Amino acid sequence: AYFKMINEQGGINGRKINFVSYDDGYSPPKAVEQARKLVESDEVLFIFNSLGTPSNSAIQKYMNSKKVPQLFVATGATKWNDPKHFPWTMGWQPNYQSEGRIYAKYLMKEKPNAKIGILYQNDDFGKDMLKGLTDGLGAKAKTMIVAEEPYEVTVPTVDAQIVALKSKGADVFISFTTPKFGAQSIKKVAELGWKPLFILNNVAASVGSVIKPAGYENSQGIISAAYAKDASDPQWKDDPGMKKFDDFLAKHFPEANRLDGSVMYGFNAAQTMVHVLKACGDNLTRANIMKQAASIKGLQLDGVLPGIKITTSATDFAPLEQLQLMKFEGERWNLFGEVISAEVGG
Repeated sequence: AYFKMINEQGGINGRKINFVSYDDGYSPPKAVEQARKLVESDEVLFIFNSLGTPSNSAIQKYMNSKKVPQLFVATGATKWNDPKHFPWTMGWQPNYQSEGRIYAKYLMKEKPNAKIGILYQNDDFGKDMLKGLTDGLGAKAKTMIVAEEPYEVTVPTVDAQIVALKSKGADVFISFTTPKFGAQSIKKVAELGWKPLFILNNVAASVGSVIKPAGYENSQGIISAAYAKDASDPQWKDDPGMKKFDDFLAKHFPEANRLDGSVMYGFNAAQTMVHVLKACGDNLTRANIMKQAASIKGLQLDGVLPGIKITTSATDFAPLEQLQLMKFEGERWNLFGEVISAEVGG
């Protein structure tokens, strides 16, 4: 929808964006097949915002050997910020290790004697979040973490894992999950009458696709972190960026569920891509695409929280590196505290 709007406005430097999209069903082998099709038969200039840590991991070597940009991937794995070994791959959203560290900082301050139980997806995504949290807790991780329960993406439910974590006496429950399992976590914790301090990662924090289906009454007091504005939050109703978002939806994507965090995500990611294409001018080579993507200085997107800006360089392939904590109250997330810089090692 965003690229269609840009094309209707005359395109970029007089050129139209031809956006080709295939479904890989969140399956790494299928992702390889579709990436090859895009590169070898569609002859695309680059691949943009492909979804999922396992899928992007599966195509990373291929994309780099072909020297085709794998740009602004839709996953926060830390490994996308590795320009030395993978100069054609770049992340976009704040990385999972950084987010894990922010929760650790919060717990060290608010609940230093916590007994933490962690549910995590058994892949690069879940392990990255876990590593960030463990690194952030430092020496205290050994005593604070009382149980860890991994789950495979193929399982129908995570109920058994949650029951196990409660039985270990955890008083903090951390759900490092994708939306489907995030919603299940909230429901099961409520069903068990368990009242831990509940931390839910950003990937599963959408009001429309996670919180509402899991039940507002079950979600009170959950802690998460954000970098994007929440379209369901009345505090942004007069915000110029949110007005642009609403105008865009009204004209170009009226059927969108604006409460689904993915809609705001797509809007912000597409806006970043358009910024890079504009910066390329008439030099639309793959090398220049990467060069411009690695030369963004303080870009404030319309749908990202004030003060969180995109900056990249030849040695820094992590565009967004800040987050703000939030708590679910009533029917919305309320931001609290300062914007926290979450650079790994920072």
